[in-house]
Amino acid sequence: MCRMRDMLETRKADYVTGSAMMEPNVRIKTNEQGFCYRHFSMMIRQGKRLSNALILESHLQQISEQLVPPSPGGKPDKKRMAALETLLHDCFICRDIKENMENMVRIVHAMWISEPEFRQLYAQQKFICLEHFYLLMNVDQKGLGKNLQAFYEETSRLTGGYLISLKQDISHFCSMFDYRNIGGEWGNSKDSIERSVEFLTGDKILSEETEDEDSAEALAEQGT
Repeated sequence: MCRMRDMLETRKADYVTGSAMMEPNVRIKTNEQGFCYRHFSMMIRQGKRLSNALILESHLQQISEQLVPPSPGGKPDKKRMAALETLLHDCFICRDIKENMENMVRIVHAMWISEPEFRQLYAQQKFICLEHFYLLMNVDQKGLGKNLQAFYEETSRLTGGYLISLKQDISHFCSMFDYRNIGGEWGNSKDSIERSVEFLTGDKILSEETEDEDSAEALAEQGT
């Protein structure tokens, strides 16, 4: 699910800054909805600077004309403030991803019910992140019918079971900074911070080069 989301985001960012940039119906929506920081960042990384500038030009113009005029006169307009609040929490790409991911969940449900091979592959996943656990269990529950309980149990095993092992790894990581564990085995705990963030958000973060073992020993020695 995370990989599918990532693929959809990449394609949509390319689409918005590419062929769709000059399509009037798309520009109307991007002017109204804007983009979140995450997707603005993707657009800037993936698209040409001129494409992003043209999108921003009309978006900023609409905000100036409709929401934050330079000389409004009178008191703050409640409708404008409400519209601005909506804009601040809106995103053209987020809306599209949400719709596509919900459709993807319905496909997963249908395949899990009808195809034993898919059910087996589903069970072999390493884990399902928290965001997509929520999505899988809340979109179109009625479509699962009598299979809802079995699907919930399997999905909970993948998410809840990984959560327990993750908590154990984080706890072990913390314990390695105790002077009594100097020279001990780190096991699977060294990347447990990065894996926890991935589980909680659905996004991988780059693990910078760290000296966990040396840092743990230095901290432990300070406490002796």
